[in-house]
Amino acid sequence: MLLRDDAAAATEAMFAAAQSEAGLTLQLTSAYRSVDTQAVVYNRTVGNIGQAGADQVSARPGHSEHQTGLAIDIGSLPASCTFEACFGDTAHGQWLAANAHRFGFIVRYPKDLTPITGFVFEPWHFRYVGLELAAELQATGIATLEEFFGLPAAPDYAG
Repeated sequence: MLLRDDAAAATEAMFAAAQSEAGLTLQLTSAYRSVDTQAVVYNRTVGNIGQAGADQVSARPGHSEHQTGLAIDIGSLPASCTFEACFGDTAHGQWLAANAHRFGFIVRYPKDLTPITGFVFEPWHFRYVGLELAAELQATGIATLEEFFGLPAAPDYAG
């Protein structure tokens, strides 16, 4: 899977730390996606749950963080709660939530902040923001990039 070099190196370091510190094996389930690949993912989701539901769980093509090469989806080995909110309750999800900032990552779509991010809680979706910003977000307790940068809440596709 493709990622920008700094995000890839941070991912490798984070996965190695999870293994060495906690005996947890993580797996990359998604990384860079092209606009065409995101269209397939989004359209499949629309077909399964309708557009309104899809817009809360999948970015429209041209709007996905995965297209930046800085976003990753993480799963566990053995697989448990893959792409489900319960991943946040697993040992893997809890370790990631507590430690991802050490490697420059944030949980991009935190619990109970859908009105701000526009997406439901995704404890498996991490965004590489760099060590400095991740540390500042951790220290201040600010949970979203929207809040930190004073951005409008939630994506607005109609505009």
